[in-house]
Amino acid sequence: MSIYLSRKTAQKIVDTVKDVCGHDINFINTDGIIFASTNEIRIGEFHEIGKKVIDTKEIIEVESDDSFYGTQKGVNIPIVYNHEIIAVIGISGFPDAVRQYAVLAQKITALLLREQEIELLNFGYKTQMNSVIHALIENKYIHQEFLKEFLEKRKLSIKENYRTLIIKPDSRYNPSNFAMLENEIYQFFNNISSFMCSINYPNDYWIMISDHDYLIWKKRIKHWAQDFRTILKIGIGSSESIHRQNISYSKGEIALKSLFGSRNIACYDELTLEIITGSLTDNVSKAYKEKTIHQLNQEDLKLLKIYFEHNLSLKETSEALFLHKNTIQYKLNKIQKLTGYDPRKFTEAVILYLAIRI
Repeated sequence: MSIYLSRKTAQKIVDTVKDVCGHDINFINTDGIIFASTNEIRIGEFHEIGKKVIDTKEIIEVESDDSFYGTQKGVNIPIVYNHEIIAVIGISGFPDAVRQYAVLAQKITALLLREQEIELLNFGYKTQMNSVIHALIENKYIHQEFLKEFLEKRKLSIKENYRTLIIKPDSRYNPSNFAMLENEIYQFFNNISSFMCSINYPNDYWIMISDHDYLIWKKRIKHWAQDFRTILKIGIGSSESIHRQNISYSKGEIALKSLFGSRNIACYDELTLEIITGSLTDNVSKAYKEKTIHQLNQEDLKLLKIYFEHNLSLKETSEALFLHKNTIQYKLNKIQKLTGYDPRKFTEAVILYLAIRI
């Protein structure tokens, strides 16, 4: 991987080290030209000793000014990265006084270059991961040897089953906080060894983990989801082979659509009736509601929801709402007149229940 020391980075290093030691510092490129310096007028000058350090690959100390062209007394030390000299640091002053600062500048440079290399590797890897996950979910062709090698680098097997999780932030969530939210998502899922993530712009996250890890982490994922119940909705797909993640994803979407009320996480495996409600298109859902509950107000809908939650029990519903049973009966009669369906009859209650779930 090609890593280079930019003039901007070099200038930051020399300015920082000068703040510590008070001596002028130069960065010299492989042609012997000063390209960053605490003494601005020296930038662009030829540095004879700097070029000699490049050629000999050795530290050279100069005891007096003007011993060599463009050189003052001081220490000149090569910057070696990945077994290659990429620049020279020259620090002006008596060698015994400035030697430690030259070494300090050398170490700072090595650390910054390593950080830059890691960032580049991560960027390349994330780009590759995005491509792999999108290809699997969108059922596009992907070369088998490439996929196998990619998974093996993550210590994963092409023979395992995986699940796709869809994480969808609330559309009302403040966009300026997305970076913080993304960090929370990565921080949690990074604990799972089989974690792979792709961002489906503008802000959906596709997480792919092995079924083995999902079963281990299932409770912790649900617990974590609760901490973000007002921000995130999470749909968990079925366990499928790596080549059937498009199926897992589609079932994750059904799980997402099944969510209602305060629930913010659902797994396809745990759905029953929700498979039907979560599979309906928006047009079908709208048509069904118009045929059943469109004339009901929020108070009526709340009553039905609690009535169904208490298994059609008048007694339990009246206690939950702090209303007399006769009042509940009156309200249910009103719902029957408005919808044409009697919530007290099982078969007609199912029709209304579906509408509430939709």
